[in-house]
Amino acid sequence: MKFNWMFSGDDNPAMKRACIDLEYSLRPRIMRFLLSRLDVDADFSSFHFDVNVDKQWVSISEKTPKEYIRKILPDFDQAINGSPFSSVA
Repeated sequence: MKFNWMFSGDDNPAMKRACIDLEYSLRPRIMRFLLSRLDVDADFSSFHFDVNVDKQWVSISEKTPKEYIRKILPDFDQAINGSPFSSVA
């Protein structure tokens, strides 16, 4: 699983730290979501997500294989973006 971080402003140490903290919050939540919808045999390393830090929104990147996108897209926004990042845990 890979994250593409998008934010305005500088790539300073505080922003890097915020992205690291956010990844530690998002990764388990997204993994639980994926496991609930896909076979355990799925190649989870092929999933890519775009994280807009400014808008607090996660989307499935087009780099993710199309067959996976079709399977997870219908429920993704509600499951992952249904609550603010600050309450993601």
